[in-house]
Amino acid sequence: MSVETDAATTDDDHAADDLARQLGEAITDMPAYRRFVESKQAVEDDDEVQSRIDEFEQLRQEFMLARQSGDADQEALQEVQDAQQRLHDHPVMAEYLDAQDALEARFEGLNDLISEPLDVDFVGESGACCQD
Repeated sequence: MSVETDAATTDDDHAADDLARQLGEAITDMPAYRRFVESKQAVEDDDEVQSRIDEFEQLRQEFMLARQSGDADQEALQEVQDAQQRLHDHPVMAEYLDAQDALEARFEGLNDLISEPLDVDFVGESGACCQD
């Protein structure tokens, strides 16, 4: 490999790096991203939501331990599911989940645009070693 080829590759790498940084900056300006960040902060600031998260996590942990020891039953599973539903039903958490879904959908669209000229699902296959 020649020095000229190495220099060209390095320039191409820098151009791709610059585009990736620009994409990251553009994403932070997207309304879907700002909505996600704001709703995440609202979840973190809401004591009632935090209490419901703690309740859900506690019940889930207890269920996982019971399942490992063979003591889990349908009633315990239902308690976990009910706690999760109470958490998701809270308006602040519901807004967060909706914002998260919207942002993920937007990211999927961006992934499609990035993947199109590559003839590969950029995010779906870029880190996988052994896919069919």
